[in-house]
Amino acid sequence: MSSPHTRTRPAVRGLQYLALLGYLVFLVFPLGWLISTAFKGPREIAQIHPHWIPRSPTLRNFSDAFDLQPILHGAGNSLVVAVCASLITVVLAAPAAYVLARHRNAVSRGTLGWVLLSQIFPFILIVIPLFLVLKQFQLINSLVGLVLVYVVWNMPFALWMLRSYVQAVPPVLEEAAAVDGAGRLRTLVSVVFPLLAPGVVATTLFAFINSWNEFFFALVLLKTPDKMTLPLILIRFIGADGVASLGPLAAAAVLATLPSLLFFALIQRRLTSGLLGGAVKG
Repeated sequence: MSSPHTRTRPAVRGLQYLALLGYLVFLVFPLGWLISTAFKGPREIAQIHPHWIPRSPTLRNFSDAFDLQPILHGAGNSLVVAVCASLITVVLAAPAAYVLARHRNAVSRGTLGWVLLSQIFPFILIVIPLFLVLKQFQLINSLVGLVLVYVVWNMPFALWMLRSYVQAVPPVLEEAAAVDGAGRLRTLVSVVFPLLAPGVVATTLFAFINSWNEFFFALVLLKTPDKMTLPLILIRFIGADGVASLGPLAAAAVLATLPSLLFFALIQRRLTSGLLGGAVKG
């Protein structure tokens, strides 16, 4: 005779699939509507009851987007900032995460507590002090200053991610390397860090996407058009009267999402294995 748990399993599974379907719709609908709008003409966009699929698809919005704003220049600035910030974040976070994972003492616990506590502060509280500090070093309206801000901003979460991956590496591997005569540095380079590759990829992706899409800090720190990143370029499609050029804006937004999507598609397999590896602690 089947137990009540067995009888309810198909119903629970059905609810799980239903919840998953609802979540996918929640994620896909905004992107699908954005892509649809990017290929619509002005009249079709202005319709009271718009269609999901454009009746008369056009590429005019894409050409208008490039004509109205310096999208390529903004994308270049965003790419430089995102790549530099993500690489520096991972290079600094990896050894720090190793120390926090392997040396469990009052200092490491206090550091982890402070890292966690720092995440609850709203950005608006640190904008003025941050602006004053960067002004003293003449890093306002500078991509270098923005990179430094993004490194600090991404560092707490990167530490938490990489720390879990380090904990998933069995310490017995390091002990075996030490028995074979390998020094500490050799053990880290040849044994530990290669096993952290999936976690490093996942953390790099996180830092890259965060830096690519970030708007608030860029808005405060960057002043001249030649320094603006792509999110700041997108907001310029909204005029001073608050009226947006929806077609070109949608086309530019689609182009802005492509790097993140391509980056994710290229490393999806390693990202998945990295997330699963970080969830298992040795």
